[in-house]
Amino acid sequence: MVRDQIDRIGVVGAGTMGSGIAQVAATHGYDVRMRDVEPEFVENGFGSIEHSLDRLAGKDALPADPETIRDRIEGTTDLDDLADCDLVVEAALENMDVKRDIFADLESVCDDDVLLATNTSTLSITSIASVLDRPERVVGLHFMNPVPIMTGVEVVVGQKTTDEAVELAHEIAEDLEKTTWESDDKPGFVTNRILMPWINEGIRAYDEGVATKEDIDAGMELGTNVPMGPLTLADHIGLDICLHASETLYEELGDRYKPAYLLKRKVEAGELGKKTGKGFYEYD
Repeated sequence: MVRDQIDRIGVVGAGTMGSGIAQVAATHGYDVRMRDVEPEFVENGFGSIEHSLDRLAGKDALPADPETIRDRIEGTTDLDDLADCDLVVEAALENMDVKRDIFADLESVCDDDVLLATNTSTLSITSIASVLDRPERVVGLHFMNPVPIMTGVEVVVGQKTTDEAVELAHEIAEDLEKTTWESDDKPGFVTNRILMPWINEGIRAYDEGVATKEDIDAGMELGTNVPMGPLTLADHIGLDICLHASETLYEELGDRYKPAYLLKRKVEAGELGKKTGKGFYEYD
C-alpha cells in the first residue's frame, strides 16, 4: 500500500536530473527536499535551478515568481531529512550498487507507505528493488532531460511493483504536467532501447565517412522530423552517459547495442559534449 496524498517530495541527487526534478516539483506547488552527499553538490544544484528559473521567467513560462518556487526547495546532505516525504525520487549515479545502497537506506528511513521511485534510464527496477523488504513500492519514474522542458516521463514496472504504485507514479507525473508512457522492466525500457542504437549508428556513419556530422544531423532532422540529429543529441545527453547506457544494453542484449568506437574514444579523451564544451561539436 502506498499513500495517495503527496505533499512533500524528496529527491536524492542534485545533479542535472535531480535538480531538474526538484525544480519541476516545486514549480507545481510541492515542498521539496533535495539531498546530495556533499554541500557543494547541493549548492551546484541550486545554481542550476536558479539559472533555469530565471530563463523560464524571462519567457513568461512560470506560474509563480522564481523566488517563490526556489523557496519551496530545501537542500540537505542528510538522508534522514527525507523521512517525512510522501514520495522519494532517486536520481543518483547510474550504478547498480550505488542505487541499491540508496534504496536500502531509504527503506530504513521512510515509512512503509512511501512510494520510492528511481529515475534510472537503463538499470533494472527489479534488481534495484531486490535489496528491499518491500520491493512492491519501487517503480521507475524516468524523466527526460532537460526535465523542466521535456514533457515525457517513462513509468517502468518492476517484477513486484504493485498496480497501486504504478497508478500513483502516473498520477504524480501527470500532476507535474508531464505525459506518461509505460514500459515493462526490460533493458533500456522504451526510450533508450530504441534511442541508443540510433545514436550509435549516427556516430558510426560519421566515423566511416558516410557524410559530415552536420549532414548526418541535417539528414535525420529534415528527413525524419526529429528536433535533433544523433550527434547533436548525444552531445546534449552527454557522451559518457550515452556510452554507459550502450554498454549496459550491450551486456544485456548483445551485438546490436555495441557502442561505436568513436563514442568510446571521445569519452576517453574527456570530450563529453555540451557539458565539457566539446563533443562532436564545440560549445561556448
